Amino acid sequence: MQKVRPALLRGFDQEYLPQDQLHFNRLVDIIRRNFELYGFLPIETPSAERREVLTSKGGVEKEIYALTRLAEADDDEAATKGALRFDLTVPLARYVAMRERELAFPFRRYQIQRVWRGETPQARKGRFREFYQCDIDIINRDQLSYLAEAEIPSVIYSVFREMAIGPFRIRINNRKVLKGLLQEFGVPDEKSAAVLRVLDKVEKEDGAKIRDELGREGMSGAAVTRVYQLLSEKRNTDATLAALSEINNDTCRQGAEELRRVVDAIRQFGVPDAAFGVDLGVVRGLDYYTGTIYETALADAPELGSICSGGRYDDLASYFTDTRLPGVGISIGLTRLFSKLKEAGLLQPLARTPAEVLVTTLDPRYLEKYLGIAATLRAAGINTEVYLEPAKLGNQLAYADRKGFRVAIIAGENEFGKNVVQMKHLSTKTARDVPLNDIVSAAKESLA
Repeated sequence: MQKVRPALLRGFDQEYLPQDQLHFNRLVDIIRRNFELYGFLPIETPSAERREVLTSKGGVEKEIYALTRLAEADDDEAATKGALRFDLTVPLARYVAMRERELAFPFRRYQIQRVWRGETPQARKGRFREFYQCDIDIINRDQLSYLAEAEIPSVIYSVFREMAIGPFRIRINNRKVLKGLLQEFGVPDEKSAAVLRVLDKVEKEDGAKIRDELGREGMSGAAVTRVYQLLSEKRNTDATLAALSEINNDTCRQGAEELRRVVDAIRQFGVPDAAFGVDLGVVRGLDYYTGTIYETALADAPELGSICSGGRYDDLASYFTDTRLPGVGISIGLTRLFSKLKEAGLLQPLARTPAEVLVTTLDPRYLEKYLGIAATLRAAGINTEVYLEPAKLGNQLAYADRKGFRVAIIAGENEFGKNVVQMKHLSTKTARDVPLNDIVSAAKESLA
């Protein structure tokens, strides 16, 4: 039989050893717990959607993976009409449009699932073709309070604070501010999207290159200088709002007033000024954002870029329903975040591991007793494994060390004759005899 070389596809190669998977799962647990803490409800949508659903916003066909089969049947609807989702927002829009009569509004949902995107994979930048996104959105009918826009940063603050990944800053802006600035500096509407795409790179690329690109988009030299200075200069939140008050444009003023209200409410939600701020350099490139926009970065590792982003949109599902559904949401790209935290050494040590107690097996005559000990510990909520293969005690303890067990239960003819077991604390290499009737309390004490 010819052997097949075990290998992974580029961009689909985020495969972890168990200890790293435990770290990843810990982050998922933190995110889920905090989302639910704020009253968000879970949903899941299928991995594959109809192609016309995924392309409803247009312009993303080159990033979408279509479904196919190695041996395709002529009547296979999934293969001819289906594709893998590239984000969680479009499936959410379809979900709400289909189920709006069944949902309670405001609809507060969270979703933690994989997505697939045909981008150029760059592992050093945390860019993959298969990755997890963790989204929250608040959606309402007809209108949505600015308080929802203010609550989103408080949720993200709660998540990253519990992750303990160091100081971070939630940077906020408003698309009306950006639109008004472009109007003020003479950028025609048909050029707005292209100019915003250039400005979205202010944090990432050299200033001279940004100014040159703006000039090629038709902006005058004076306008380029003013808009670049306004967006790239670092100020505190109140100074930024003051600078915006000097712009003589109605759209910009409306956006600035919305920002001011949102900032006041974010403070009322308890987010400290050190963790958020208005930053005119935040330019989300997605066309459907209409109000507040967000990006979050680590203060001590800005080279990691944005670790979550999102914003407000006026009508989530206009491609699917006539009901007006304004909303606001944010997304954590967890696969990218995890890879960068791991590379930067910012992952916190695990407080515990699923592998807590190993029941060793010295004598097959006592198998029923070993299994009974494990069942007693599990019934008390203590994660327990029984070593089932015939092996010397030294090999069993070496396995326990390698897998991260904290306690080993050792018992043979002598111990069972005295109705005790030996409980060994693996980190300190100390052991003591424990009566079988006291095994649960003794194990909990050792693990505390």
